[in-house]
Amino acid sequence: MASAETMLANGFFEWTCFASQQGAEKAVKAVFQKMGAAAWGHSLLELLKLLASKVAITEELLDCARILDRFYIPTRHPNSFESGSPFEYFTQ
Repeated sequence: MASAETMLANGFFEWTCFASQQGAEKAVKAVFQKMGAAAWGHSLLELLKLLASKVAITEELLDCARILDRFYIPTRHPNSFESGSPFEYFTQ
């Protein structure tokens, strides 16, 4: 998350979004690992739904996951949008 904060402060908003999603994904997967389970995939929402059978997951956290999931692909792929680069589509 420190790298996301640094990128935010320097105006790299698309990378801020991507790093935030990645940080959250790694945190959720760390919970699975701590529980002795494996977790695959990149969707925070799906990972949290699986985790909900073992740990209480709030609707607010699921909403945050929905938001972050939207940033996984379009923030880092130059062909995510019909034209232009990702940095043109993400602002503070």
